[in-house]
Parts: sequence; structure tokens; C-alpha cells
Amino acid sequence: MATTSIRLYTPLALLAGADVPLSAEQAHYLGNVMRLAVGATLRVFNGRDGEWEARLASLSRKAATLQPHTKTREQIRDPDCWLCFALLKRQKTDLVVEKATELGACLIQPLITARTQADHVNLDRLRAIATEAAEQCERLAVPQIRPPLPLAALLAAWPAGRALHLADERRTAPLLAPIAGPAALLIGPEGGFAGPELDAVAAHPFVTRVSLGPRILRAETAAIAGLALLLASEPS
Repeated sequence: MATTSIRLYTPLALLAGADVPLSAEQAHYLGNVMRLAVGATLRVFNGRDGEWEARLASLSRKAATLQPHTKTREQIRDPDCWLCFALLKRQKTDLVVEKATELGACLIQPLITARTQADHVNLDRLRAIATEAAEQCERLAVPQIRPPLPLAALLAAWPAGRALHLADERRTAPLLAPIAGPAALLIGPEGGFAGPELDAVAAHPFVTRVSLGPRILRAETAAIAGLALLLASEPS
């Protein structure tokens, strides 16, 4: 039977011949949405063991099982790039998470700032959005999504050796360019960081102001454009 274009993520280990139980939601998707039957072949990945071709071994209304049989791609390491962005309204936050996943961010950190438009998120929803985006864009891993954090707490716990690129809406800084090594992009809220916040961020030695181009961008556009610039030299 031909392999379908369907890819699924599982947190479970992938080994040839070992059963991989799927969630009730995945069983519903395969059986009721995609109309697959036992014996269908699809691809599965877990972020550790590469991508595998697998046979749909069992399927019911609330359960399904896959049996991996052939590894189709070896696991590769994602670029060590974080996206730290001030929370936006729900639909815009959803968009940022989806596109950050497609572009290759390995960690997504929502932030609470003085001008943030929201102060909480549904992490399960955001993780589901990231998972679906990874399944569709051929990524071999799903990015980590952390709970929202105050900006000051992020800076206080910043890891040594990771560069932080601050998107400067004043457009006076050099254009953001890819760099080697651990990096992160910091995007402010609609209306930008408050003055004291901006001064506090820029005072840290690991922070570099960068421009995203000649125009003022909306926050969600800045996150997407900035990641595209930072990850432009990602190895294939």
C-alpha cells in the first residue's frame, strides 16, 4: 500500500516493529477525518529517533496503533534559536507560534511586558498548534513552548553564552544577520517596550540591538521576519 502524505508526532520511542499507541484525537483524525483503514502507511516522528514509515496496525473510534518498519530520515539537530515575544491577542499569538515552528525555532517563550495585550495563554492549545505545524512542514521535532514569563525574570535568568537580539523599531541598528551559536530574538508588544524596559534590556552585555528593515512592523510580522533573517543560513 502506498505511503500517505500524513505525518504524525508522538512522544513515544520509535523502533522497528514496536507498537506505538496513538491518542484518541489522532485515532479520530486518521479514521474519521482522513478515512484511513488498517494497513495504511504513514510517517511518524518524535524529535529523537528520526522519521519512520509506519503501518496502521489497529484502529477504533478512540484508539489506534502504529508499527514503524522503515526509517526514512535520520534525526537532525534543530538550529539553537529561541523566540522570545511579548504576548499578543489570541489569533496573533497562534500565528506567531505556527510560523515560528515552520521557520525552525527550537524554543518559544511568551513574555509579559508593560504593554502586553494578554497575561495568560492556553499552553495546550499552543503546543497543539506547534505540533500540527511541525507535522505539516516536515520538521523532525516540535519546539518547546514555555509558560509566559515577565520580561525581568527572563533577563535575570538568561543563560551564559546565548546572544539575545533585540528588534529595534527605531531602525537605527544594523540589519539582523544570521550568526553561529546559540541565539534568541526578542520582540516587543504592539506599541513597543516601555522606555524603562528598553533601557533595562539594552543594558545587558548579551543583548544586541538589531533592525528588521526600513519599515515599522506589526509585532507578529516582526517575529516572523526576524526569525527568517536569523535562520536564513540554517544548514539543509
